[in-house]
Amino acid sequence: MQVDIQAIRQAREKLKPVIRDTEIDLSLSLTQRAGCDVYLKFENQQYTGSFKLRGAYNKISSLTAEERARGVIACSAGNHAQGVALSATKAGVKSRVVMPKGAPLIKVEATRGYGAEVVLYGDIFDEALEKAREMERAEGLVFVHPYEDPLIIAGQGTLGLEILEAIPDLDSVIVPVGGGGMISGIGIAIKTLRPQCRVIGVQSAQAPGMAQLFRHETVSSPKILSTIADGIAIKRPSQLMYDKYISKYVDELVTVTDDQIAEAIVILLERAKTVTEGSGAAGVAALLHHKLNLGKKTCVILCGGNIDLNMVAKVIEKGQIQRGRLAQLSVVVDDLPGNLNKLTRLIAEQKANVLEVHHDRISQGLYLRETRIDFVLETRNQEHIDALKIAMLKEGCRIL
Repeated sequence: MQVDIQAIRQAREKLKPVIRDTEIDLSLSLTQRAGCDVYLKFENQQYTGSFKLRGAYNKISSLTAEERARGVIACSAGNHAQGVALSATKAGVKSRVVMPKGAPLIKVEATRGYGAEVVLYGDIFDEALEKAREMERAEGLVFVHPYEDPLIIAGQGTLGLEILEAIPDLDSVIVPVGGGGMISGIGIAIKTLRPQCRVIGVQSAQAPGMAQLFRHETVSSPKILSTIADGIAIKRPSQLMYDKYISKYVDELVTVTDDQIAEAIVILLERAKTVTEGSGAAGVAALLHHKLNLGKKTCVILCGGNIDLNMVAKVIEKGQIQRGRLAQLSVVVDDLPGNLNKLTRLIAEQKANVLEVHHDRISQGLYLRETRIDFVLETRNQEHIDALKIAMLKEGCRIL
């Protein structure tokens, strides 16, 4: 099957009864920071919490009667799993999903809740993929690939149609990239209907394989993938997806760090009042930390909202530190009565708030009459933190 605009339009007709045409809204705060109109596509509010339902349903609803009888199997870090599970249940098809052992519990339980049998195997997506392929061959199941499938790609491409209908004069779109199915489908739709619109991909800096392929660099395969953007953490990029789609339809591919993603999650919580997972916020991180050629109007896809609740507090703390809203300061002073009082008074005068304080008199590098005081402070921004440091230095403190 050839993935073209007709295939994407056919997918859209098939998907109309089962998906949300998710909201697209102008973000005033991001517009101000980017210097162009920034629209957000709230695909984190899609059924199952991500865009993956689009491709999964397009694929499973296209199965023959014989294929439906065999049942389907998939592998996923979580979002494709939920899309396959719900799509199979709606179609009356038995489903099994292999997920990495470290997949977020919220995604594992949701997948089971949508009706799939879940098998936890391997530490990363690639190992789960190998196990799923083994089960496919042994049991005759129909494999639903998360991205290397024309029907999957066409389903994800329906996002491009929705975006251009809402913003016909769009100049650029920013799309998170894992395996590449979403950006391939969106790229086909947008480059067919509005060729001058730039398609920009974003990967995690911890899993940059596709970006390395795109830049014709040596592709690194990290032994361990540790990133809050688990939805786009692919160890080995697909040469097929690069050759057939990404090299043709993508204009630029950048990477972002976990700290930058955490900052983006916090900004979206605070300003857009929306919850995104790491992969869902990657596009906003790229918008904030890369000088991209966006034109007058850009659209950032918030592709998923299934964040692990156990990670939320850590992510918020990381994001606040990245924005200068939290500061961790360690200072050394003489171990004399009243010095802590002087420091807290100084902090109050600078209009910062003490959240935590810890004394340490035995660390290496301290003289006998010195003490180290570790502060966690609530601050306004990096300039506020710099002013605090200057004030502390003037008081004779040594800042570590």
